[in-house]
Amino acid sequence: MKTLAIDIETYSSADLVEAGVYKYAEAPDFRILLFAYAIDGGTVEVVDLASGEELPAEVREALTEPSVTKTAYNATFERVCLGRWLGLTLPPEQWRCTMVAAARMGLPLSLAQCGEALGLEQGKMKEGKALIKRFSLPNRKGERNLPTDYPDEWETFKAYNKRDVEVEQAVLKVVGKLPQPSWEQRLYAADQRINDRGVLIERRLVENADRFAEEYTAELFAEAQKL
Repeated sequence: MKTLAIDIETYSSADLVEAGVYKYAEAPDFRILLFAYAIDGGTVEVVDLASGEELPAEVREALTEPSVTKTAYNATFERVCLGRWLGLTLPPEQWRCTMVAAARMGLPLSLAQCGEALGLEQGKMKEGKALIKRFSLPNRKGERNLPTDYPDEWETFKAYNKRDVEVEQAVLKVVGKLPQPSWEQRLYAADQRINDRGVLIERRLVENADRFAEEYTAELFAEAQKL
């Protein structure tokens, strides 16, 4: 195995947009629901983890095997979420982000729009938003909808997961024609490691600055009222 293309569907009570991928994956109820993959550009397979299926041993081993290049569209999400799932920090040097490669060619950053811009025969399934709302977000009761609650929609969700890998691979065939300088991949890996590590702060300084800002804002507001 030389390459492993990946797309996952997940669940978390944390809001991905509000919290960011790290907080999202750190939520106590975070889990990976579906894992779609293609080995060396072959047929896409879907592993239904939410229903008790398990990753094939070779695929699980490939996630940490340095000689296997992992690809995904917005690979940060897959890498961070899978790292959380495995209890590891997965080295970004082993990953290639198809979204970054598309951006180098001036293509849209969303997978759906990128596929449209390239005129791909098969694009991202439009049912995706409704399916993600159904299975990847808490319902009105704050609970998770299970595959058995909506079996027909769950099968469509699996098809959606599979299609994303197929579209990502089709995009990669096009954007991969533009050679990537080795220094650019090193910059990508450095950026990812900086985000993985985070930034040290002086908490007392930050808290005091926040308090001073509130107090000074109150003074200015009182002065504005008088004026």
